[in-house]
Amino acid sequence: MERVAPLFTDNIKVHFAGAETQNQFAATKAMGVKYHLYSAYPFIERKIFEKHKSPIMCIYDWQKKNPYMIPQFIIQNSKRCIQDSGLYTLMFGSQKGKKDENLMDKWYSQLVEFTLEYAKDAIAVEVDCQKVLGTKKAWEYRKKMRDDIPNRIINVFHSEDGQKGLEELIEFSNYLAISVPELRIAKQKTYKEDVYRLASYIKNKKPSIDIHLLGCTELEMLKTNKFCNSSDSTTYIASKRYGFMQSKWHISTIKFDEVKKLVGEDIYNEVLQFNSPKNTSMLLLTIYDLLNKYRQYAGNQD
Repeated sequence: MERVAPLFTDNIKVHFAGAETQNQFAATKAMGVKYHLYSAYPFIERKIFEKHKSPIMCIYDWQKKNPYMIPQFIIQNSKRCIQDSGLYTLMFGSQKGKKDENLMDKWYSQLVEFTLEYAKDAIAVEVDCQKVLGTKKAWEYRKKMRDDIPNRIINVFHSEDGQKGLEELIEFSNYLAISVPELRIAKQKTYKEDVYRLASYIKNKKPSIDIHLLGCTELEMLKTNKFCNSSDSTTYIASKRYGFMQSKWHISTIKFDEVKKLVGEDIYNEVLQFNSPKNTSMLLLTIYDLLNKYRQYAGNQD
C-alpha cells in the first residue's frame, strides 16, 4: 500500500527542478530553497544504455565515486523532494526513437530498484507512458508501482486518458499531476483557463487529493491555482542558460559585488566554488527574485 506523506495544506509549493545538476543545486540550497525536483533520467540511463548521453554534474569527491548517491543528498537537504521518472526525456529527448514495451519494462524495473536503494524518501512520479504505449500499459505500471515502492506517488493525467481515465485517476490517486506544458501546446490561447478548470474539477470531485502542476511557475497561474499543492519549473536557470534575466537584463550588466551584498558573502562564495562568477551572480540573483515572487503570488515557501 502506498505511504501517504503529510499534505501541503496551506498553499502551493514551488519545487526548483533540475536539482540533479549539482552546481545548480548548490545555489538553490545556499539560498534556502526547501522544495526540489530532480530527474532520475541520468541515473537510470546508465543502468540501461551502454552509451549514455546525459552527463551527471558531480561537485564533491564522494559524488564522483558514486553519483547514484546524489538523489539522497538532494532529499536530505530539502523539506520535500520530488523524483521525476525521466520518462519524458527517454521518450522525446536524447535517446528518442521507437520505445517498445520491452525497453519500458526495463526502465520501470530499474527505476523501482533505484528508488528503493537511493530515494525512499522522495515523492516519486509514476511511469506515465500513455503517449507511447497507451493507457492500459500506464495503468499496469501505476498499480504495480503502488505495491513495489513505499514512496508517495504522483500519478499524471494526460490527454490520452480522456474523461473516463480522469475519473478513474481521481478515484485511484491521492496525488495527481496536470501537465501544463501539454495543455499550453494543445491550447495556446486558453490553456490557463483550462488548467484552472481541470484542477478545480479534480479538487471538487475529491477534496482530499493533492494536485501538482507540472512545469508551471507562471506567477498569475500560481495565484489563480493556489488551492493546488505543488508545482515545478526550471525558470531559475533560464537566465544562466540564455544570458538574460526576465528577458530584459543581459548577464553583462549584472554587478557581481552588488549581488554579493544582496545575498551575503558566505552564500556567494559557497556557490562560486562550483560556478563561474557570471553564472554564480545570475543564479543567485534569479533565485532571490523568484523566491520573493513565489511568496507574493503563491504564498509562503517554508
